[in-house]
Amino acid sequence: MPARPSPRLASLCAHVLLLGALTITSAAAQPRPAAAPRPVAARGPLGAEELNQIAVFRAASPSVVHITSLGLQRDLFSLDVQQVPQGTGSGFVWDTQGHVVTNFHVIENASAARVTLADQSSHRARLVGVFPERDLAVLKIDAPAGTLRPLPLGTSADLQVGQRVFAIGNPFGLDQTMTTGIVSALDRQIESVNRRTIRGAIQTDAAINPGNSGGPLLDSAGRLIGVNTAIFSPSGASAGIGFSIPVDEVNRIVPRLIRDGRFVRPAMGAAYAPQELNRALELPRGVAVVRVQPGSPAERAGLRPFMRGERGIVAGDVITALDGRPVANTDDLFTLLEQRQPGDTVMLTLWRAGSTRRQAVKLAAPED
Repeated sequence: MPARPSPRLASLCAHVLLLGALTITSAAAQPRPAAAPRPVAARGPLGAEELNQIAVFRAASPSVVHITSLGLQRDLFSLDVQQVPQGTGSGFVWDTQGHVVTNFHVIENASAARVTLADQSSHRARLVGVFPERDLAVLKIDAPAGTLRPLPLGTSADLQVGQRVFAIGNPFGLDQTMTTGIVSALDRQIESVNRRTIRGAIQTDAAINPGNSGGPLLDSAGRLIGVNTAIFSPSGASAGIGFSIPVDEVNRIVPRLIRDGRFVRPAMGAAYAPQELNRALELPRGVAVVRVQPGSPAERAGLRPFMRGERGIVAGDVITALDGRPVANTDDLFTLLEQRQPGDTVMLTLWRAGSTRRQAVKLAAPED
């Protein structure tokens, strides 16, 4: 049977072990020298595409503005009415007179709006005019001309699928951001806030998110080619399918909003039937005239409306084309009329009781 160690020897061994543990712990607690930072690799010159994107943003961003629409709210306790933010969007400077272009839906139902320029100065805006059918609105601010940088205008008539584009705006209320993409498709149709069809829309995969509405779509030269207006996304965030109103439409509408305070569509002085009448009477594709105002251009041109007679419906005129361009419904007709001015003469193609004729009509201003 082995001999048991004496209590004195056991105590001595425990003391030695404790000193060893303290020594190890003390050594581990000593700070180690910091590792040397890794050397930074040389970047080299930026690529031509990167330099172009940087140049476009620097040139265009001073023209892009942030818009806050204001609504009225009554205090629950004091019953005081005050203006509170109800939405945000983007816009851009149109000219040095202080006109700013944005989407109609950005300021729809607002009691007032404020425009924040790129230098962070904020200005109260007044409404100049709107055209909901194209989701466009014009505001005006009183700002020093030196702070107003209009965007150079391009054209949308010669755009090509695959062309590089840039979108600048204030998504989610953040500061100016730029996204890049290409023209994904042309001549798309989207629906305006009042259910009218916007034709010729530009489709792009450049990320467009809430807050980008009303901001510019630019080409690689930094020219305005569209106004970002809508996205197609179940989640409400960018899904790579965005739409812009083509600049040729914008440049046609905005000057008239500035001049007249509204967009005046010339009229012929006639009322038109819904498409159900064409189907019920087996009429050709077109717009059936159902009323002609006395003394109107339509009456002077000899247009005859469909009427109910003793023996049934008396045949009238169906407008099938305007200046040689087909008219399938009232949306087509109104779109073509919007491209004319009061006083212009248009050539209608009319169908009546199986025969076709052409008739010139001088357009007039609509009655208020």
